Amino acid sequence: MNNNRSSQLDFLIGTGIHDITGPAAEVGMMGYSMPHQKTAGIHMRLRSRAFIIALHDRSKYVAIVSADLGMIFQGVKQQVIKKLKANAELSDLYDDENVLLSANHTHSGPGGYSHYSLYNLSILGFDKVNFECIVDGIYESIFKAHKNLSEGSIFINKGELKNAGINRSIEAYNLNPQEERDLYKNDTYNDTNKEMVLLKFVTKDGDEIGMLNWFAVHSTNLGNTNKLISGDNKGYASYLFEQSKRTDYMADKTFVAAFAQAEAGDVTPNIWGYPNGTDDFKRMETIGLRQYNVARSLYKSANEKLMVNLDYRHVYLDLSKVSIDSKWVNGDNDIHTCDPAIGFSKLSGSTEDGIGVEFIPEGMTFDEVTFPPFTLVPELQECHKEKRILIPTGDKEPFYFTQVKLPLQIMIIGQLAMLAVPFECTTMAARRLKKSVTDGFSAVGVEHIVIAGYANAYAGYVTTREEYAAQHYEGASTHFGPYTLNAYQQKFNEMAKSLENGEPMDSGPVPPDLSDKQKIHPIGVLFDLEPPGKNFGDIHTNAQPAYSKGQTVKVVFWGGHPRNDLKIQETYLKVECKSGNEWISIAYDWDPETKYKWERSGIAFSKITIEWTIPEKVGTGEYRIRHFRHSKSFWSGDIEPYNGTSRSFTISE
Repeated sequence: MNNNRSSQLDFLIGTGIHDITGPAAEVGMMGYSMPHQKTAGIHMRLRSRAFIIALHDRSKYVAIVSADLGMIFQGVKQQVIKKLKANAELSDLYDDENVLLSANHTHSGPGGYSHYSLYNLSILGFDKVNFECIVDGIYESIFKAHKNLSEGSIFINKGELKNAGINRSIEAYNLNPQEERDLYKNDTYNDTNKEMVLLKFVTKDGDEIGMLNWFAVHSTNLGNTNKLISGDNKGYASYLFEQSKRTDYMADKTFVAAFAQAEAGDVTPNIWGYPNGTDDFKRMETIGLRQYNVARSLYKSANEKLMVNLDYRHVYLDLSKVSIDSKWVNGDNDIHTCDPAIGFSKLSGSTEDGIGVEFIPEGMTFDEVTFPPFTLVPELQECHKEKRILIPTGDKEPFYFTQVKLPLQIMIIGQLAMLAVPFECTTMAARRLKKSVTDGFSAVGVEHIVIAGYANAYAGYVTTREEYAAQHYEGASTHFGPYTLNAYQQKFNEMAKSLENGEPMDSGPVPPDLSDKQKIHPIGVLFDLEPPGKNFGDIHTNAQPAYSKGQTVKVVFWGGHPRNDLKIQETYLKVECKSGNEWISIAYDWDPETKYKWERSGIAFSKITIEWTIPEKVGTGEYRIRHFRHSKSFWSGDIEPYNGTSRSFTISE
């Protein structure tokens, strides 16, 4: 029996949001693993969005975070927990078990923030500045949410979103048994999960303070040629929702809208074809708008109240050492996972979202006759079956390539259960994983189950056994061999039974803290120089005297390197409108109609380009663009602020 139901009518609920935008210049981006894709500006700032839920008597708390990041890595979770423990107000309330950190999987954020080296290779090392920016921002969002706790209710709703994604690995999906695929031949499911599950947070006084939803689609509309930091389609959807609720990003208490990630492993948003570098932002806005529109409709009609029930389980599992019971592998015996390795087809990238090494195709299996039957790691090949092994990974010294001891987490809030998984889960794999916990959950009143993806750590992909055999990108990226999913099913089933019976579980083998093992750092800013006769903030290319709505204003400043100051909870730019004798700010570097771009000129000159595409909603009148940043002195090494202002210009219809 579950002992955590409360006699109170409401939870305690709180929301918080904080900036996590890392260095906007010369840091490799996390997601596509392309060395040439380095940050060179901002399209939209990245945010951490936190939701705290507690029982009325404060006997149990949970913290749920959705962050505009490619992945959550174990080191991030470890350091966030350390900061929470160091806060006397929070130290006894939050730990690994009841904090869920997830990423919306944007591929347009700065990388280098993993303690496992495989994920830092294309970035050329660990970036301490970005890591600390992410950790601090996530912590601050949780702290804000906790400070904002008040009595309130949570409502749940579900609905369909049919035109925001397609299965990018349909050949592998179709290898799943026909009778299993037939179970999902309807508009909501078919070969992707088209269901959005949404939570609405309302205080006892009727104040709407937050929205959190899960929907499965990759955040990859912006392709691997983009160099502007952005939350991609989910970040854009969050922005639209927050704008509709007049969110103040500078305030400690404001409305928060998170579009969290689900089982997106084989779901691409690129329904028009491969990102072409020309239409990417327009297509990103379309997919984001479609998510926003469905979320707004579900939010307005949400009337099913979550009962006041709160529980959770969190364990670590060594995925390289799992013996799997025959019930999870069709009666077969002596089935187990493998020491981790990745396959050759991982190098191909996802050919629908981000092509990798072009001469290496998806589907490179070990037993195909069209390719020499070699393997680079013979001692692991038999265990990994169809995967033609490229390289063994794992957490051995001195490289610490990938994590092996992985966190699994279940959170129950009323009728909703979240399965927090540290991997990218394909559509059918998620269905099987959900089924593995259904029996145990029915006894505790769970009616809705979501996959909370990219959560708490990261360990590649998980496919079904049948999909794995195809060795598409997803199968080649499934680290622990063909029965990885079965191992997860087995452990999540144990966790569900633990919740059903109200029994504790052993926490399992805790992964090491590798913070003192990070020795490779990208080069920082040595100094900034001004061109002869120029000062920082001076104009290189000014605005035109007049524009019409829909046109783009472009101003180029001489400036300094963005790494000198990340402008957390601030902005690198402002668009200002003249009102009487005052200038009123109307747009910032987090607004999608602006673009802030950096480029190196010469050895140490920086050109800062600010673009503003004039929205139809703005009024006619007089406007200007301002730029704010810091420069690093060649002589003293001091970092000093500067600013620049464009000429004023008029806007007409």
